[in-house]
Amino acid sequence: MASCLQSVPRVGLIVNDGKPLALATAEAIEASLTASGFEVLRVSSSGGVVGFANPDQHLRARGYAACVPAGFDGDMTMALVLGGDGTVLSAARQTAPVGVPILTINTGHLGFLAEAYLQDLDEVLSRVVAGRWSIEERSMLVVTVLRGEQRRWEVLCLNEMALHREPLTSMCHFEIAIGRHAPVDIAADGVILSSPTGSTAYALSAGGPVITPDCPVLQLTPIAAHSLASRALVFSDREPVTVFPATPERLMMVVDGSAGCYVWPEDRVLIRRSDHPVRFVRLADHEFFQVLRNKLGWGLPHVAKPGNGLDPPEMAGRGGAGEGR
Repeated sequence: MASCLQSVPRVGLIVNDGKPLALATAEAIEASLTASGFEVLRVSSSGGVVGFANPDQHLRARGYAACVPAGFDGDMTMALVLGGDGTVLSAARQTAPVGVPILTINTGHLGFLAEAYLQDLDEVLSRVVAGRWSIEERSMLVVTVLRGEQRRWEVLCLNEMALHREPLTSMCHFEIAIGRHAPVDIAADGVILSSPTGSTAYALSAGGPVITPDCPVLQLTPIAAHSLASRALVFSDREPVTVFPATPERLMMVVDGSAGCYVWPEDRVLIRRSDHPVRFVRLADHEFFQVLRNKLGWGLPHVAKPGNGLDPPEMAGRGGAGEGR
């Protein structure tokens, strides 16, 4: 006889346990959701912090799914993430391979990837319990370091992969093959391969364009290129990218600012879109341009500064309301 009992819904709780505010908030959330009939599985976000590999070790030879916490699987309702943007990047590695949606609650600083804030916590938990939320998928990248056919290092990436020389900045040469297209040579301090989500991170600081998250593309951005012809390039994310370091010294690869390894002249770096997107829980319609405006100041109207007595009288009042171009 089949059981009439329904399984208890499960939620994850991914916490930056180095921040007291995140820890205190986690206690309150766990108590509230448990009282509402949820089983809560709490883990540290440090499980998604890959760190930097010793150059002689194959730290990531197991593949990117090694970051998934024990007990996390596709039957989990969602995972609530407590921390800043760095915690979200770690949580994406922990959840994307098994398709667990993540609800990001900011307990950090900028919170560019945050969906909710602590002052709204009661309303957030109410919506979680009632099931009043939707999912937005964002593409992730798989970054693999290969030597011959051997996989030496691999990790999931939400923002970007940056490859450059260290410890001193100097020009390097890179041969880059995009899909079936002829390889190109770029001379620069480094190169950045980013997703649309990462277009507002390191790639933006290096002069690349902002790309809306729904565009199925990748972006290649040289860092301090030694040619006026080497500018950011946007192309289909169906094209895998292979970067060959054409420099005799070892290079440093950094992924999402918290993972990386050395890349030697005999290595190559393969970047491709992952089959497993990160799934962000949305509590309301996600207006990307509003996020750009609030977090980065994009599109704010020009407002004239108050007069300081130095402007000629005939210039007073220009640029105010109704004085558009």
